[in-house]
Amino acid sequence: MKFLFDLFPVILFFVTFKMYGIYAATAVAIAATFVQIGWVWFRHHKVDNMLWASLVIIVIFGSATLILQDETFIKWKPSVLYWLFAVALLLAPLIFKKNLIRTMMKEQIKLPEPIWVHLNTTWAAFFASMGAVNLFVAYNYSTETWVNFKMFGFMGLMLAFIVLQGLFLGKYIEKNNDKEI
Repeated sequence: MKFLFDLFPVILFFVTFKMYGIYAATAVAIAATFVQIGWVWFRHHKVDNMLWASLVIIVIFGSATLILQDETFIKWKPSVLYWLFAVALLLAPLIFKKNLIRTMMKEQIKLPEPIWVHLNTTWAAFFASMGAVNLFVAYNYSTETWVNFKMFGFMGLMLAFIVLQGLFLGKYIEKNNDKEI
């Protein structure tokens, strides 16, 4: 359910684009992100920094798209968000001495420090690549293709990456569990 909730603005963007076009979809994505944050605040009285960052970026790039009637800005939004995630993952250990992937996953899994570093770096590289892929699709294909890719391509790439990470970690955890027995 959380996965679908996280995709709420993207799904509404996609559906609205198919029915009314890019400008209506952009307005709906902005509104949906505000609703999403309002719901999270109402339920938990706290909103994750990543969700705040997403709101700021959709408001800036979405507003520029609507005001200037130029779809280029909304096409940059995923890249900027992915690159922001990549930079945060890379800089947090240097500036705050904090591995963000470990912080998010430490309750679910125990790993030695070198594996956490590898995982953090791999996620940063993945997000950086996703930002580049977004711009490649945005500038080399139609807006319709970009929207379809944004909905299904990114989801597929994310799922494949998570499965690969799971296989990597599963293999490591099996070795680790054998030592504990």
